[in-house]
Amino acid sequence: MGIDTGPVLVLGGRSEIGTAVAVRLAALGCGTFVLAARRVAELDEQEAELRAAGATTVVRVAFDADDLAGHAAVLDEVEARVGVPATVVVAFGVLGDQATAERDPAAAVAILHTDLTAQVHVLTLLAGRLRAAGRGTLVVFSSVAGVRVRRANYVYGSAKAGLDGFASGLADALAGSGVRLLLVRPGFVVGRMTEGMSPAPFSSTPDQVADAV
Repeated sequence: MGIDTGPVLVLGGRSEIGTAVAVRLAALGCGTFVLAARRVAELDEQEAELRAAGATTVVRVAFDADDLAGHAAVLDEVEARVGVPATVVVAFGVLGDQATAERDPAAAVAILHTDLTAQVHVLTLLAGRLRAAGRGTLVVFSSVAGVRVRRANYVYGSAKAGLDGFASGLADALAGSGVRLLLVRPGFVVGRMTEGMSPAPFSSTPDQVADAV
């Protein structure tokens, strides 16, 4: 199946993996990109990478993943500016602090809110819009941490486990709609999110994950 070169939306525009995937899509002929992030003024580096890879249009849209009530308005703005995206890379998320989450229920819930609840909310909205268009690809990032939840990061892992189950079911529900969902399960990724942590065996980089995607 070939790449649809229509507009690409990256939710989590500062994500290293999200940017790396977008750069590869630009190299494959996609010209229009929307980078959605909380701090749109800090997207110069990501925009420059995309333009260097061949992007002709890079739009920035303010997006707070934790603001569920604002998701629909963000997608409305994206459609008003570039049309319905052909590809959506859902790349936002937090690792959180496991030790803090074990002591503080609010910290644990905050991790699940960003990594599971917000993802479920925006994916449900996106699925409806892409179904109506009859086409599109959703790229969702689960994790090996969610395939087998371990003691060291069970709060993050449980959020990814929930997302993995939801995305798997959504992929099945989209069958025959013209919309597909690609569920990606990286292992430990050496990057900004894991800075200061000891890499696990078989670690990868954002570029290696993007190549696989």
